[in-house]
Amino acid sequence: MVMIEATVVDPTHLELAQPIAALRGQTILVSVADMLGEDSERRDWLDVSTISLQAAYGDSEPDYSPSMVKENNPDYVA
Repeated sequence: MVMIEATVVDPTHLELAQPIAALRGQTILVSVADMLGEDSERRDWLDVSTISLQAAYGDSEPDYSPSMVKENNPDYVA
């Protein structure tokens, strides 16, 4: 599949940002992403993620000091 940006000229015409390998009159398939609903769906996913993180790392989670670490991770750089 090839993804190419296009500008909407009017409701039935697009202007491609670059040429495609298609002959005049040839039928092609165009997939249009619903950009209007994307923000609300993304916001919903972020809200669910935030709730999950708050449950995993809530106020009741104890603080761990560096002195409590038994074995340092040699790949970790602070």
